Parts: sequence; structure tokens; C-alpha cells
Amino acid sequence: MHTQTANTGTGMVLALTLISLLCSSVLPLSTTAQGPVGRTVPSKANEPASINDGGLPDERRAFAISLVISLADEARSYSDLALRPRVLARSADALWNADNATARALFRRAWEAAEKGDAEDVTVKTKDNPPPMVIALRRTSGRDLRSEVLGLIARRDRALGEELFTKLKAANEREAEDSKGARQSGDSWSTSEAALKRLQVATRLLEDGQIERAMEFAAPALDQVNPNSIGFLSALRARNPETADQRFALLLARAQFDSSSDANTVSGLSSYAFTPGFYVTFNADGGSRWTQGDSVTVSAPNLPPALLNKFFEVAGGILLKPLPPPEQDFTSSGRTGKRMVMLRLLPLFDQHAPETAAALRSQIAALGGDPKTADNPLLTDGLQAKETGADPLEKMQSRVDRAKTSGERDSIYADASVTLANQGDIRAKDLSDKIDAPALRAEVRQFVDFEFVQRLIRKKDAVGAASLAKTGQLAHSQRAWAFTQAARLLMTSERQRSLDLLEEAADEARRIDGDSADRTVVLIGVATQFVTADHSRAWEMMGEVVKAANSSENFTGENAQIFFPMNTNSSFKVTRIGGQDFSLSGVFRSLTQDDFYRSIDLAKSFKNSGPRATATLAIASAVLDK
Repeated sequence: MHTQTANTGTGMVLALTLISLLCSSVLPLSTTAQGPVGRTVPSKANEPASINDGGLPDERRAFAISLVISLADEARSYSDLALRPRVLARSADALWNADNATARALFRRAWEAAEKGDAEDVTVKTKDNPPPMVIALRRTSGRDLRSEVLGLIARRDRALGEELFTKLKAANEREAEDSKGARQSGDSWSTSEAALKRLQVATRLLEDGQIERAMEFAAPALDQVNPNSIGFLSALRARNPETADQRFALLLARAQFDSSSDANTVSGLSSYAFTPGFYVTFNADGGSRWTQGDSVTVSAPNLPPALLNKFFEVAGGILLKPLPPPEQDFTSSGRTGKRMVMLRLLPLFDQHAPETAAALRSQIAALGGDPKTADNPLLTDGLQAKETGADPLEKMQSRVDRAKTSGERDSIYADASVTLANQGDIRAKDLSDKIDAPALRAEVRQFVDFEFVQRLIRKKDAVGAASLAKTGQLAHSQRAWAFTQAARLLMTSERQRSLDLLEEAADEARRIDGDSADRTVVLIGVATQFVTADHSRAWEMMGEVVKAANSSENFTGENAQIFFPMNTNSSFKVTRIGGQDFSLSGVFRSLTQDDFYRSIDLAKSFKNSGPRATATLAIASAVLDK
């Protein structure tokens, strides 16, 4: 506590000193340029006031530091208990290199604010008290405030991160005291909340490019097979294959000698070896649980032959364990789930370990089971190596012929349309038109058309994507996204065509409901592309962004993606658009390079604290990170 008080005092003295400096250094710079809200801002005669032109670098850094310190001071009085710790933590992150002592004090304040916010469950927006399941889902998805703050702290200070992680772990253990024994032996889905949080923080570090620190933080949680550990290793392999394979080899060895390993353990291990991003387990009653990453398929990794052979050795050994009597089978998969795991992996054993495949067939026959389970799409979904067979439309037609109602036929057509669209098969459009129910037909056709638009963008076919976006059955936000991406591809070769597409994207954005956060997100995407193409038009578009943000209570400043779920009988797909090119932080960092002081004025014009804080921190970071 003494250290925190001393650091806080240092920060306050620095803030007063900076404000005094700015009062004397900034005012004389003012000339003729007009900001977006009427305030006079400094600039050269007819040129933008770039952070690289005009004024002294030390003055700009002093101004940026003062902005962050003032914002952090303001955040302490926020009534929004979820926004308070986020802004404090991000302020600390922005200040880390410029004022380490103040930054560390702000991190501790952010943690205290996060503890208070989590205690009151402020991140769950419901009219009544959220049910325990909602709170649990929020925490297991890493969306509680302490996890968010911890992710930023661990990125900067491992020792402080471990200290606060220990506090989080202790708190979680106290909260779970009444739920002892909830984790089943061999359950390859469950994991302790402490291990889950550790892997979530490590994943954030990995995404930030801090591979070594991510591994240090993740290591204690990489001793169990579950979606989080396997997901982390798959993500790690994309950046450092050798390290990821070494950790996977250790996990294989542990699973081999763990008496609780069962069929779902094998299914989880197969995710790393063959279906990164897709993790599935099967239950004793024939049900299943699965998780899938982005809609873009990730190719199976090319594992070293020795590691691949080790996987099949371990997997075969676990799957071929003698069957216990049904009444004594306490594995997470049970007999039915084990049979389904073996059916799913059998084509891979046929390809890589045929001798073991023969033994698996004998055990599958011994297990028997409901023939209907053979129709479960998860027996093949996601696998790179699939058995060849009849045309998928032939299989679909046999199901349609057996359907008894129009609703059943519609469900079959919807399943097939989504599957074919994911494969890039143009026949998906014809199948979607066969659906009788108007609402379902429109929903499926929108999914299909947008899948093909995204494929054209990935192929860099800007003309084709723009053409389909105009004629396809898309939402306004999807059409606007397609136009911005096509414009980006044409920016160098056909500048005027690119500018025209950006104007069309802006028109589509204006057709989105005025109070929707999606409208703001799409307008940010348009403005971001204009920053490259036409600075003047970019600033005009940002005026629309501010107006849209001020009209939407749901725009927090963090919104940068729009989601489109598609649920059929056999699958649940989520298409998403957005990302860094649609983020408020990203566009403000770019605008700061063009005109530092005008960006500050623009940030002040947001009426809500969230967007204003996001913009202010982006401006400061653009200067302090240089």
C-alpha cells in the first residue's frame, strides 16, 4: 500500500507538471485549422498537423502522457463498473514505457476495480440477477473483468501477473468450495477454472506475439487434454511448430500412462494432430459436444513422422483397452461415445496404422450400438482425411425421400446448403431455393451468398465480390463489408473505382438502423479505407462515425466485429466480419498520424465514456509507442 501511494503521488506531480508545460507550449501554436467541433487546433498553413511535422516530439509525448493520466483519473469516477477497470488497465498499458511507476500503480487500481465489478457481476447485462450458469459461462469464456485486466498485466509484468493470478485462483477456489468433485475422471472437456484462466491469459500473450512469455504462463496448465490446452497448442504451432510439438509429445506421454484416459482423451488429442480449431467429444448417451474456431478451415498440421506415429500408438492403446462391464463403465464417453470416437477416427487409422484399424473394427462390432448414430455429421466433420463415397447430393436426396413433412425437408435442404457453401459448391444456391419456409429460405440464402462473397475476397477477385454483393441476398452490413474489401483490393490498380465502392459502402451503412452499433462499426470500416485513399473524405466520414456512435447506447468503442449465426439441425456456424480495419482504436491511430490535435478534438466529441476513452488511448499510444 505504501508503494502504491508513493507511485500515485509521483503520477499526480507529473500530471500537474505536464499540464503546466502544455498551457505554455500548446496555446502559441494555434493558427487557422478548424477542428470537427469548432475548436481551433494547431496546424501548418495548409498542411495536416502530423505528429511527424510541427511541434517538438517531447511536447507531443508530454501531451499524450497527460491525456492518459487525465483519462485514468476520470475513470476512477465512472459509474460503469465494467468500464472502470478496463480503462484503468489500458491506461496503464499505454503508459508502461513512458512512466513505469505510475503504470504499475494503475494496474493495481484496475485489479481492485475489476474485483469490485466481478463481485457485482456487472459484465452480464440482464434485467434480473444473472443465473449461476450465465455467470459461469462468462467466466469460462474469459469475459470476467479480472481475466481481462490480468491479460494486460501479464503482457507487461510477469511477476505482478503471477501475484494477481494467485489471488484470482484463491478467489475461484473459495467460490467453488460447494462444487467439489464436479470434475469427472477422464472428462476431456472440463478443467479447473484456474487452469482455464491461465490458458486464456497465455493465449492473449500469444496473440500479442509474446511466445516465450505465453509459454511460461501456460506451462502449468498444459498437463490435461481439454479444448483450452489443445487450442492453445494449436495456436502455438502456427507460430512455433517445434515448441508446440514438444509440448504435445509430453501430453501424449502423460495420456499414455494416465489410467483415466479414455476415448474422449483420444478425440481431444486428434484435434491437434488433424483438426486444429475443431474439438469434439461424445457422451455415453450418444450426444456430443464440440467447439469450432473461425469459419475458414485450418489445414491439418504436417506433424513429424515420429510424432504422428506416437499419436497413433497412444490413441490405439487407449481405445483398445479391455471393455469393462456396462455397469462399471465410468468413463466420460461410455460405450456409445467410445464407439463413435472409433468410428470418427477409423479412416485415419486405416491410412496411418492399418493393423490397429483392424483391431478397432473388431471392438466396434463388439460394442454394437444404435445404427442411427452412423448419421451423426460429427463423425466426419472437420476431418481432413475423409472416406470417399457417394455424391453428397445423393445422400441428401435419400434423406429427403424419407422425410414426412415439409419442415423435415426444409431442414435437410438447409443442412446441405450450408455444407456445400462451406465447400465452395455452387449447388448450395439451388438447394437453398428449394426451402419452402420463407424465413428459413432467406436466412440460408443470405449465409450461402455471403460465403461466396468471402471466398471471392480471399481469392482477391474484387470485381466478382462487388458484383455478387450487389445482387446477392445480403444484410446491409455484409454488403458494406464486401464493398470496403473490394475497394481495398482495387486501391492501387483502380483508384476511382475503389473510391466509388467506398461511397457505396457508406450508403449501405446508412441503411442500417440508426441506433444499431453495427452502423457505427461499418462506418468506421469505410473511414479506415478512406484514410489511405482520401484524407479529407476520411475526416468527413469520422463526423458520421461520431454521430452514429452518439446515437447508439450499444456502441462501447470496443465493437469491431459483427456476427451472423446460422443454426441447422447438424451444425451451428458463425460468420463474422470486422476486425482491426473496423476498430475505433485502429482508425484513431491512423488519424493521429495525419493530425494529432484534430484527433484529440474528435475524440472529445463522443458523448459516451467508452468510445471517448478508446479513442483517447489510441491517440496517446500512437505517440508513445513511437
